[in-house]
Amino acid sequence: MAMASASGSALCFTDASTPRAIRREFGALCFAPRKATFGFVDKTLMNLDRLRLSGLKPRASNATAVENGKQDGSATDSDKVPTPVVIIDQDSDPDATVLEVTFGDRLGALLDTMNALKNLGLNVVKANVYLDSSGKHNKFAITRADSGRKVEDPELLEAIRLTVINNLLEFHPESSSQLAMGAAFGVLPPTEQVDVDIATHISIVDDGQDRSLLYIETADRPGLLVELVKIITDISVAVESGEFDTEGLLAKVKFHVSYRNQALIKPLQQVLANSLRYFLRRPATDESSF
Repeated sequence: MAMASASGSALCFTDASTPRAIRREFGALCFAPRKATFGFVDKTLMNLDRLRLSGLKPRASNATAVENGKQDGSATDSDKVPTPVVIIDQDSDPDATVLEVTFGDRLGALLDTMNALKNLGLNVVKANVYLDSSGKHNKFAITRADSGRKVEDPELLEAIRLTVINNLLEFHPESSSQLAMGAAFGVLPPTEQVDVDIATHISIVDDGQDRSLLYIETADRPGLLVELVKIITDISVAVESGEFDTEGLLAKVKFHVSYRNQALIKPLQQVLANSLRYFLRRPATDESSF
């Protein structure tokens, strides 16, 4: 079911299909927009300051439904919960955003997830499944319903990510122990806590003369994709494309970035890396306390 609805320049938790736990927490909350640049045009970014794990309330739920896959009761205590993986890939298909979801061999056809994507104003133009040693991979090629083009808005990309994670929590409640959002909305909070100082790694390398490749690995949290794009574009660096992977409690990001259509010079690389480290490692502080 849909986690949120994207309307105009804001993302609102007002849709009737939004899970009750989220509606109880946020009510009719809409995220106020902020301007930044994503790719080559101005995009609207959400203010996600309230959407922090530390400020969310635990979700009281005994849901056992599973989305077109194994029921929760089919797993035994000895089963090891696989690591959920959600990948948003902007590189591999020039005409569509590729979404990949893996949770061991426990996922079914993800029909409810496809319906949730449609509620966000998206079309699933292609879907396929493949198996490997890590499990069953569900891949979707998605485009905007209004234009037929791939998704470029950071806020909508983040809405896609959070919607998929929410559906994992809703239909596979055992996944909550392996997801950062499980601390807020899951039946079981994560069994391990990620030290953001230790988990955060940033590197920048040249990717030809026209752009650089930015790698980020850090502790996951809601709104991270949008905030990363804002931090990068605030220093006039353009995000051209990339990939955002949610792997359990971690986020792994690969962005192609440039400055005035050129690769980033070393001093600018250092400024960007320092800005990102400061943002990712700073403690969450309530601005109203000042």
